[in-house]
Amino acid sequence: MGTAGRGKGNSGGDLGGRLSGLAVAVGLVLFLGGFVWGAVVYRPYTVPTNSMAPTIDAGDRVLAQRVDGDDVRRGDVIVFRDKSWVTNANVVKRVVAVGGDTVACCTNGKLTVNGKQIDEPYLPEGDPAESKDIPTIKVPEGRLFLLGDERHGSLDSTAHLTDAAKGTVARDAVSARVDAVVWPADGMLKRPTGFETLGALSQPGPLRTIGILIVVGAVLVLGGGAYGPLAKLVGRARARTRTEPAHAD
Repeated sequence: MGTAGRGKGNSGGDLGGRLSGLAVAVGLVLFLGGFVWGAVVYRPYTVPTNSMAPTIDAGDRVLAQRVDGDDVRRGDVIVFRDKSWVTNANVVKRVVAVGGDTVACCTNGKLTVNGKQIDEPYLPEGDPAESKDIPTIKVPEGRLFLLGDERHGSLDSTAHLTDAAKGTVARDAVSARVDAVVWPADGMLKRPTGFETLGALSQPGPLRTIGILIVVGAVLVLGGGAYGPLAKLVGRARARTRTEPAHAD
């Protein structure tokens, strides 16, 4: 009977060891897969100015999803490069109008696009949209009209209105769309719901899913790795209990 008991115990230990090994293997796949997926889909940027405050402050580290310029929609915060704006540097601004739109500011203190007043809750508190005076502009096809969320200090489309393109930027100048501020950990950008009356908004990228994969993978690796040492401690404790002499009352 003693031999059978030991065999049963060993069988249970072997099963636990196999399950812990499986957990570690699956965890490593999820953990490393999440990082690889994130590296393929996202690019990190450090924003050097306060032109997008309070959404993004100077020095913030953001993750931006690699996208084609044709996928950009109103309200998106994009990363682009245009030599007529800044030479050999990436710029981060918000898209407020796309090709074919008519944009102006302001009506009743609000930005207007195609005659519709746009609610912009991302603007600094107490900083009205009319801090930028924008004449009525028809955005050329294939181009974007961009503003900073900090309207007072942003060198955006309004600083280039005398250019031939009326301050607009070509869609093919866009390299990425900002999804989240990761340092400090402010999280995902809020959806620009004020533009919904003009059409569908961009869908968030897979950043949340990637984060879940990495966290679950880390938990499985740590949990599976901890099983062996914990099982040994429990086994030793049980062995000591069996070998301790009985004491009469």
